[in-house]
Amino acid sequence: MNTTDNSPGAQLKALINAPEITIAPGVYDGFTARLIEKMGFKTASISGAGTSESRLGWADRGLMGLEENLSNARRIADFSGLLLQADADTGYGNAMNVYFVVRAFEKAGMAAVMIEDQVWPKRCGHMAGKSVVPAEEMVAKIKAAVDARHNQSFVIKARTDAAGPLGLEEAIRRLNLYAEAGADCLFADALTSKEDIQRVAASVPKPLSVNMGLGIRSRKTTPLISPLELQGFGVAQVSYPRLLSAAAMKGMTNALDVFVSEVIGKNNNVDRPDLAASFDEINDLMGMDVLDELEARFAT
Repeated sequence: MNTTDNSPGAQLKALINAPEITIAPGVYDGFTARLIEKMGFKTASISGAGTSESRLGWADRGLMGLEENLSNARRIADFSGLLLQADADTGYGNAMNVYFVVRAFEKAGMAAVMIEDQVWPKRCGHMAGKSVVPAEEMVAKIKAAVDARHNQSFVIKARTDAAGPLGLEEAIRRLNLYAEAGADCLFADALTSKEDIQRVAASVPKPLSVNMGLGIRSRKTTPLISPLELQGFGVAQVSYPRLLSAAAMKGMTNALDVFVSEVIGKNNNVDRPDLAASFDEINDLMGMDVLDELEARFAT
């Protein structure tokens, strides 16, 4: 009998434990997930910020609840072949809540779920004013998360936001506690220098994930570092959570600027294929070939 575990979690573990760094762009909807898969990426992080901004129209300040987040993740998993990594914020409560949150995201088809140690309501890791819960409270959440999963390959990511409010040494101490509690992957958010990233990577026993800020230019937080350089530091995974949401906002703004300035109120039509995808390009990306094939097979 073949007992090989080919679950999403097992595949993701193989990626983040490989010598080459894993790159996980941020996705938040059908367009972004399909684009990332089309470009050949194997895994993606479902951006909590992108989900809150695109679905609720509000910044990442803890307004989004479990059901909104879970529903979005499930819908992406329904059509995507990506190994999806969910962002479950602080777990929406205490360790008991985390237990059921982990079960829900695993059942939804995720490869991983991330829990962070901020107080609730949380805020984006690159915003000022963050606070964290006591390390012992987060350890209990990680233990509950580990116990909750049905498949032991399902990846539990433990994130600390302690570097900003409490300092780098406390962030390292917490990550080691979370690793001891059973986390499979560790995430240190908003580190402010190459030296800090190197120090954390060398000081923790589990694969380290960091994020890079393409699309974050409002504050001086994590410096932009190439994936190959991060790999040399010992980083296992790098995510780009705001790359696509920032690019989408800029693209839509540019198209609307042209529309307002050159079309509205004028007897003028403007064709700017440099600013917009074509009808066929959109349909090709969104699976029209699959729908056509199904219609040909089953429609009367």
